[in-house]
Amino acid sequence: MKISGSEIRPGSVIEHNGGLWAAVKSVTVKPGKGGAFNQVELKNLIDGTKLNERFRSSETVELVTLDLKDFQFLYEEGDALVFMDVESYEQLELQKDFVGDRATFLKDGMMVSVKLYDEKPIGISLPDQVVLAIAEADPVVKGQTAASSYKPAILENGVRVMVPPFVEAGERILVDTNEIAYLRRAD
Repeated sequence: MKISGSEIRPGSVIEHNGGLWAAVKSVTVKPGKGGAFNQVELKNLIDGTKLNERFRSSETVELVTLDLKDFQFLYEEGDALVFMDVESYEQLELQKDFVGDRATFLKDGMMVSVKLYDEKPIGISLPDQVVLAIAEADPVVKGQTAASSYKPAILENGVRVMVPPFVEAGERILVDTNEIAYLRRAD
């Protein structure tokens, strides 16, 4: 589907210069002289490179629709992560570097959404929050500060996060997988 260059918004996926690009930011600029344009920051969905591009309202771009499919994480095999399509039971192998740092949050049986373009995976979405146990937590230093302070803790998957002083080793907490940050104690 073709759209005008002024209609590109953050989150839009377009085909541009022979590649797939996701709009990260867009600002409409109306200079004193000349026509208005849309200044868009694009991120390549394949290799992650960034690009700043101007689109006039008279220009048209191809809007791409991505398929979102639910997959279940099965297991890790070397550098590969194996997922199963919950509808067809077909297996999909993705490299750890494709998933990135957030691969440490994957647990057996966890449901994820995989973004597909022409049946090829181009992105993965993990749940925004996961519950993990704290393996190690530093002791609280009394009288350390009057303001709220945080202490380092290591989670069961080896990730280090900052937690409030009242959280101890062995407790289960809710962690934001996007920011890799403590949210609250788990119920």
